[in-house]
Amino acid sequence: MTTDTTTDTTTQVLITGSGPTGLALACDLALRGVGVRVLERRSGAHRESRGKGLTPDGLEVLARLGVGERLTAVGSDVPVLRKYFDGAHVSDTPADGGGLLIGQWQVEEVLRERLAGLGVRVEYGARVTGLAQDPAWVTARLADGREVRARYAAGCDGGRSTIRELLGIPFEGYTEEKPTMVVGDVRAPGLSRAYWHQWFSSEGGGILLCPMPGTDTFQLQAAPETDADGEPLPPTPEGFQRLFDRYAGIPGIRLEEAGWLSSWRVNVRRAARMREGRVLLAGDAAHVHPIAGGLGMNTGIQDAAALARTLAAALADPAPAPGGVLDGYEAERLPVAERLLADTAARHRRVLAAVREPGRGTEAGMR
Repeated sequence: MTTDTTTDTTTQVLITGSGPTGLALACDLALRGVGVRVLERRSGAHRESRGKGLTPDGLEVLARLGVGERLTAVGSDVPVLRKYFDGAHVSDTPADGGGLLIGQWQVEEVLRERLAGLGVRVEYGARVTGLAQDPAWVTARLADGREVRARYAAGCDGGRSTIRELLGIPFEGYTEEKPTMVVGDVRAPGLSRAYWHQWFSSEGGGILLCPMPGTDTFQLQAAPETDADGEPLPPTPEGFQRLFDRYAGIPGIRLEEAGWLSSWRVNVRRAARMREGRVLLAGDAAHVHPIAGGLGMNTGIQDAAALARTLAAALADPAPAPGGVLDGYEAERLPVAERLLADTAARHRRVLAAVREPGRGTEAGMR
């Protein structure tokens, strides 16, 4: 994908990061008539499932941006959860709580199309290396030597946020030392796509394969393999197959085309503050937490809605008081982040306990 460039180095709002949070914020601001630029350090768009669900609350925000019908057409209802224990089929559990099963890359694609229709395109290969502020402007320095000035900036650049680090904002909380899960996107010819398959073992561990709509792939989640010393091994296609054979034990099913391989560890952290002057944080840049319940992408999207309201109000005020309306964003969203961390940590504990019982699975974390 080609990199979009512009000769104009000034904008009203500069957004770093083109995940669901940054794209939703950009769409919301553009719909309000606010000038916006979106910088992305990656060289192009990805096609990794990553976060795979939109809750009713997340869908409500996106519907206001004019993409609700498109997302519904791309995604699907969450399939029945088919549970196995020690290789045997135990039960089928209907999904609870509504929402939409859809890959993160698909959400981003729909939002990018909407944003392009509003005259804004993501600028890829644009890595921010420095920030400076004065009473009226934020200036971002890029790795290629360019500078971009904006009235305000939003760091939506993920859990390893460069913007948060440049601002010197502590990321408070804890990270478990060892990865607890490997994840990836795989094909599994011959495995039914009517179910979200969940295999667990009386010895501990397991593997889950969730069919991703609009594709022929499954998102795989599994306990990692370990070496002779019990240390987790990095994910590999061969390792995925060994894990499948160990927990599922279905002859003839070969996992293919592992297009995304990653490790996941428990992170429970939030930014000590969500604003430094004219720069504000949203999404994973502001808070990271266990995946139980699938709330991460949705909370980031809700952050974006609140931040768009805040920035539009700040830009409409010709002489804002110090802090003023900007303080309202942190006052609204920081308590949400605190509750989110506590809630998802509790959900994660429930899931870990539930999967030790035959017939129970990830539904323990859905409510």
